[in-house]
Amino acid sequence: MCKTLRVRWTIIAKTPPQPWIACGGCGGLRAFQSSDKIRLNANGRKLDAWLIYKCLTCEKTWNRPILERRNVRDIDPVILDALQSNDREWIRVETFNLEALRRKSQRVDEFADFEIAKQIERETADWTRLEIELVVPFPINTRLDRLLASELKLSRSRLQGLHDDGMIRIDSSRADIMRRRIKHGILVVVDLAKEADRQQSWKPLATGDPA
Repeated sequence: MCKTLRVRWTIIAKTPPQPWIACGGCGGLRAFQSSDKIRLNANGRKLDAWLIYKCLTCEKTWNRPILERRNVRDIDPVILDALQSNDREWIRVETFNLEALRRKSQRVDEFADFEIAKQIERETADWTRLEIELVVPFPINTRLDRLLASELKLSRSRLQGLHDDGMIRIDSSRADIMRRRIKHGILVVVDLAKEADRQQSWKPLATGDPA
């Protein structure tokens, strides 16, 4: 039976994507930022809904369509309530809807800034293997190798060496997974049987607990 320390890293993107739209106030393409406010328009039983964005240069608004001429009875009650109450959590999820943004804009800027919470899921005595489960609720422009190098305090060359030697394994069939952006559900497995300082050096970094 494997002696394992399993941790969960929850990675929350801090800055939502910013679409570039032709701005009527500036007279050219400009980056827009979500105002976190919904605009609704009802016409009988039909409903239109937009997420309001503002130009970062002149603050002119742009309404990104969410619902167009949708019959109220066909709208999920949870979504309808979120729209009517300007639910901040629902709106935050929608600001990271890259597919919708790309359909309506010529360019979308993504950002790599994030907050991370680390939690121990399972720990056995004298563990020799580290498992890191990634929870990524929103898309974020951060590569896996950069995340691991930063959080585990490893040089990129050593990280790649550990991966090439099979000491770091990723549950993916992609040969370039280390250079790909992080995704929800990725599991990183690190064989630390030969690392005598795993308890003192690796555990605090993996768990976020300096003790």
